[in-house]
Amino acid sequence: MSLLKKATLKEENMANNTILLVEDDEMLHTMYTQKFTKEGYEVKSAYNGAEGIELAEQYQPSVILLDIIMPKMDGFVALKKLKKNEATKHIPVILLTNLGQEEDIRKGRELGATDYFIKANHTPAEVVEKVKEVMSQQQPTIAS
Repeated sequence: MSLLKKATLKEENMANNTILLVEDDEMLHTMYTQKFTKEGYEVKSAYNGAEGIELAEQYQPSVILLDIIMPKMDGFVALKKLKKNEATKHIPVILLTNLGQEEDIRKGRELGATDYFIKANHTPAEVVEKVKEVMSQQQPTIAS
């Protein structure tokens, strides 16, 4: 995919409020998808880190919600790859997990996570509000 096409996709998805949800728990995946869809967001779905990276490159979402404990590739490895990839490093990533140890939170931030939510401590509505906040801080790129 050309850089111009990726830039165009990025701008379109910012306007369309596209979110990539990378979560392997089917019940949580459905719950978050329904909540974000009801709030007017388009949700792209991945069920493991490898699939998440592929969809991030393909769709250039405005925000990625990323679980940590998943099959095939965990969220920390996926986050590291997303932030090293020229096509995806600009996309804010919010870790959404049940790992609440200070060491895990620090590791997530060091790898480039925008924020870190412990699922058990936050309602879906709070996660939606955080996504809105992160998206409002993004500045669209202007083609020259």
